[in-house]
Amino acid sequence: MYLYGASGHAKVIIDILRANNERIEALFDDNEAIHSLLNYPVLHSSEVRGPLIISIGNNSIRKKVAENVHVDFGIAFHPSAIISKEAEMSEGTVIMQGSIIQSDVRIGKHCIINTGASVDHECVIDDYVHISPHCTLCGNVQVGEGTWIGAGSTIIPGVKIGKWSVIGAGSVVTKDIPDNVLAVGNRCRIIKSL
Repeated sequence: MYLYGASGHAKVIIDILRANNERIEALFDDNEAIHSLLNYPVLHSSEVRGPLIISIGNNSIRKKVAENVHVDFGIAFHPSAIISKEAEMSEGTVIMQGSIIQSDVRIGKHCIINTGASVDHECVIDDYVHISPHCTLCGNVQVGEGTWIGAGSTIIPGVKIGKWSVIGAGSVVTKDIPDNVLAVGNRCRIIKSL
């Protein structure tokens, strides 16, 4: 397995791969000043090989890399995660320590389900989404492409969140949120367009 991106997010993915006894060949990064991370070699981006996981937390950068790198992508999930056999995960997705993915959940490409997040039955998470640590997505929630759900947020059943929006940390989302907005609070409200 190879990783693209040699920073903090990569360190967590390295831990996940190590926990699964997966061999890590090297990392790639655009910063030519970085030569190693946790004793793994960091190579230049022009040499990218797969299978690859994009180890970059920023959703838009992860999408840009995925669209410009033409290799096979892997999936990584920590053995402490509880994942239903009825859940579907697409390429490039990472499920971190202590997460729970329930039945009939569909997770798109290159998503991050971060530490201790809970994604309940029938949720649909589109490509390039980041569900931050300790979020709770109740049943039948839909999250649009590129959206970032901030740490500790709760989304009640049936809510739809649009594309490329940001839900602030600790928010409680009780109604649908449109595309391209920043929404925060308990009860979550839109504070600006993005």
